[in-house]
Amino acid sequence: MKVLSTLKVSKQLNEKTISVPETFNHKKIDFISFGTITLKVNITYHNGPMLLISEDVFQHLKIPYENKIHFFIYENTIHVGPLVGVYTAGFTSSLVRPIGERSLFFSKLLSADRKVGAFMFLFGPKHIKWDEGVIDGFLFTDKGWCQQELPFPHVIYDRLPNRKTENHSLLKETKERLQQQYLIPWFNPGFFNKWEVHQKLSLEENISHYLPETHSKISITLLEEMLSRYPFVFLKPSNGSLGLGVYKIVYHREENYYYCRYKDEKMQNRLQRFSSLEKLLGRILAGKDLNQYIVQQGIALWRINDTPVDFRVHTNKNENGDWVVSAIAGKLSGKGSITTHLNSGGIVRVLDDICKDDQEFVETKRLLETAAIQLSMSLDRQMKGYIGEIGFDFGIDKEKKIWLFEANSKPGRSIFHLSKLRTEELETRKLPLQYALYLTEQSLHSLQVVES
Repeated sequence: MKVLSTLKVSKQLNEKTISVPETFNHKKIDFISFGTITLKVNITYHNGPMLLISEDVFQHLKIPYENKIHFFIYENTIHVGPLVGVYTAGFTSSLVRPIGERSLFFSKLLSADRKVGAFMFLFGPKHIKWDEGVIDGFLFTDKGWCQQELPFPHVIYDRLPNRKTENHSLLKETKERLQQQYLIPWFNPGFFNKWEVHQKLSLEENISHYLPETHSKISITLLEEMLSRYPFVFLKPSNGSLGLGVYKIVYHREENYYYCRYKDEKMQNRLQRFSSLEKLLGRILAGKDLNQYIVQQGIALWRINDTPVDFRVHTNKNENGDWVVSAIAGKLSGKGSITTHLNSGGIVRVLDDICKDDQEFVETKRLLETAAIQLSMSLDRQMKGYIGEIGFDFGIDKEKKIWLFEANSKPGRSIFHLSKLRTEELETRKLPLQYALYLTEQSLHSLQVVES
């Protein structure tokens, strides 16, 4: 049973006492729990909607502040929460910016807990006191950042910044211990690999039509065959992000030359010409492992004023564990760039500003939303662990066919710098908390079933 309420400290209550709404007087309640801390308490009832607790209970449970919350009643225990831990790395010694340049993003993320009815904090491996069963977590309040001892959370939201950090031994060991010993639900467990995603999605016929032809074993013969069928192809690192390390290869038949467009080490757009594919690969991939790359069919994209446009679509799971589309934005490529990434000069536009009329807007929105939900459900079935959000990069060709370019398990947030996406920006911060609420309820229900 889940109830949205407001938690308040009452100085009128005796020690070790809580007061719940009169509507729950038929429930036998002996304990109150917050995260992994549980306390036996006395129960009184009142006519209001709030959950009132005595000051000593508030302190014993290490509840950080009065807040709008949910409580769950299972067996004879009232569980307050959800308490959501955000797992990340890159902490500094400064309380002003405890997570460096990402402090602003995390302050916004944590602030959403008051809107949803939850508690959210930030932590890494070094903040865990295993013997004491507590975490020195970072909270963001009206007064700014602060650090406080907190119980182990109901749910953990993985926000590790990159693949290198994700593979760090201490971070991996801590994650395994929290999942296996403490059985804490953990969502968004890892970054996607492009080739693995393609393989998994290829298993389902109903969505395979969204997939461009893609191969993992690159050879001269394969590239020649693909360039004979498509106007261009892309070489992409399987574990890349932000459009880095991507090469666009075009074969000009009349000139009998191969052209390669890419971004160099200084983040400058480059265009080079080669007389053969052997020379091209020998130059651009010198010293690189070909096994870490995929080759993908190029798509002639829908153009706006002769500028290619693709689309970022965010999906999230909601408080019912169902997939919903939370944001859609168009991205126009920068001059001379092979991608629409903002770090390559790309420009973000809302869908209304891209479509020429209402009919085109409605149809494009329908196509993108349908593809995003179908693919989210497919990845959910095919990939391990709890997935709570996905960022899709879609292309639409001249025949209005949808193509999936990439799926990101930890989508960037650069599109939300556009003021017209302010509502969607807030929604994408609230939804991870709503999904954590769902996971908390499922976890408590499973525990009840096991115990009974």
